[in-house]
Amino acid sequence: MSETPRITLRTPNEGDRDRLRDWRNLPDIARWMYSDHAISPEEHARWFAAALKDPRRCYWIIEVDGAPVGLANLYDITPTDRKCAWAYYLAAGDLRGKGVGAFVEFWVIEHVFGALGLNKLCCEVLAANEAVWRLHESFGFVRESLLRAHVWKGGEPLDVVGLGLLASDWTAKRPETVKRLEERGFDLSSFRAR
Repeated sequence: MSETPRITLRTPNEGDRDRLRDWRNLPDIARWMYSDHAISPEEHARWFAAALKDPRRCYWIIEVDGAPVGLANLYDITPTDRKCAWAYYLAAGDLRGKGVGAFVEFWVIEHVFGALGLNKLCCEVLAANEAVWRLHESFGFVRESLLRAHVWKGGEPLDVVGLGLLASDWTAKRPETVKRLEERGFDLSSFRAR
């Protein structure tokens, strides 16, 4: 891919249900999740029905040049405390390292601090997933915790890095981030200045 991809995020619909289960069961995705068991059609159907109705959650299908390639989501949206948490994954492994994740991170941060008017965005990443927690840090996230032996996968305890980004952190980091993404060819003109 030599040109900058056109990335959009859209609300999931019924047509995405099976695709999301297929993606979540991919070994490359499941290895970085808290649970990595094979998700059954019944378990997924229950999750899908509940997820799209829960006001404390918000999901988007990530599309690159019109093709669905991943999922981004907010969870634990708590307006009274003005915070939420987030996660994302790219199911199309060939897109990793092409700036797609960075664009999605920018879009989600802008949405959280702009449209939602929240003050804090949190995330948790398996400590072994250094590429992802370092990406978050490059956007101004600060490591706030190391949760030791926080999850068990494959019979082993794994540590988790907890990160947080405040709206004030983002205000300071945003110009540098915009410059970095524009240098990669992304058009950020549709994002309002902060």
